[in-house]
Amino acid sequence: MNKVFGSAKEALAGVLKDHVMIGVGGFGLCGIPEALIQGVKDHGAKNLTVVSNNCGIDGWGLGIILENKQLKKVICSYIGGNAEFERQFIAKEIEVELTPQGTLAEKLRSGGCGIPAFYTKTGVGTLIEQGKETKIFDGQTYLLEQTLTPDLGLVKAWKADRSGNLVYRLTARNFNPMVAMAAKLTVVEVEEIVENGQLDPDQVHTPGIFVHRIVLNPNPEKRIEQRTVRPG
Repeated sequence: MNKVFGSAKEALAGVLKDHVMIGVGGFGLCGIPEALIQGVKDHGAKNLTVVSNNCGIDGWGLGIILENKQLKKVICSYIGGNAEFERQFIAKEIEVELTPQGTLAEKLRSGGCGIPAFYTKTGVGTLIEQGKETKIFDGQTYLLEQTLTPDLGLVKAWKADRSGNLVYRLTARNFNPMVAMAAKLTVVEVEEIVENGQLDPDQVHTPGIFVHRIVLNPNPEKRIEQRTVRPG
């Protein structure tokens, strides 16, 4: 089995369309699928809903498709760090569904496990609770949160075999495994591709059953979100 495509453009062809929901791995700029995000911009699909921890920064990551006015809605945990995102939100040019970070991770993980909804105490008594069903367990109030199953998942991994078994590196793993599980179709960007059978099964983080298409990007930029240096 060979799931490798020649480019991001080829891997997104036929699956990226207007109005779809896209789950995107990454945390800040760590572990983001740079080439695939650029592929979304180049494709030009509009009115997209993006599920991601945040929306990149100005001029990089998901920020480039935000600036290109391709997003209708963002389901995320964090707005700060991106001036254009803040501007569009305040101007009501984009819909934002703020979700606690752990709840967002569980929405994706549960969605990937086939669980339609779950109860959590996070958000009780805050704006997060508005419009949601509540239930009392052992005297404590819990919110019912519906899970997420994006139409398309964009994931970054370090290494893959041709069947789509994935290995992540360190903190770049973050939301990527959950996005891969939850999405109905998952496209993965990797730095290295090996032949089937070369990965140690005990080292595989995401099984190939969750991966549909693979793109090689051997030299990603891996920009630093906020570079801090000591005064000379």
